[in-house]
Amino acid sequence: MPQEEAIYIDSQSNHQDRIKRCRQMKKKIILDLCGGTGAWSKLYKDAGYDVRNITLPGYDVRTYKPPDNVYGILAAPPCTTFSKACWNIKKKDRDFKSGMAEVRACLNIIWAIQENGAPLEFWALENPMGYLYNFLGYPRFYFQPWQFGETGFTATKRTALWGYFNSPVKTVKKRTIPFINSHSQSKKQLSENKEWYSAGADKRAITPQGFAKAFFEANR
Repeated sequence: MPQEEAIYIDSQSNHQDRIKRCRQMKKKIILDLCGGTGAWSKLYKDAGYDVRNITLPGYDVRTYKPPDNVYGILAAPPCTTFSKACWNIKKKDRDFKSGMAEVRACLNIIWAIQENGAPLEFWALENPMGYLYNFLGYPRFYFQPWQFGETGFTATKRTALWGYFNSPVKTVKKRTIPFINSHSQSKKQLSENKEWYSAGADKRAITPQGFAKAFFEANR
């Protein structure tokens, strides 16, 4: 191979490597705090974002140190302590101190990043409507999954979002999903809502894809 041709090929190769490195540097980082299955951040990952699912057992949000250049944050700390679905546990008997550990950790990560020029394009903290109101005040946005087309057993899970983000557009206006009364213990309602009551907390906590899609479209 002539020397000039070899130099040209080597130059082209180095050029492509530089382009690749530049693209990697510009890749938008999304932190999915307490992300579980990663259902909320899945569309970001599919679209090529650098999604980092900070969830147990691999990562503990309470000790996690965020990288530089984070683009957006999704946070879904455990809701067990705050959820009113646990209607048989009185407010005075709940371990709010323990429950707030993950919430505080998520907020500390967000605040640590925002204190340096408020660079985040968006951040959102999700939890079912419940006692977290007493700590964070009223949410910026709330919804039920059926408003984004969900028809499964989680369609009536009332959910709140706190944060800095563009509100996702609700696609369904009229409710056709039957009401679930978690306070009722009648055999009739237990039978009608068998899937809801038999599902584990991890399954009920999965972010509905209709909402995840609408949030992604509003916050890219």
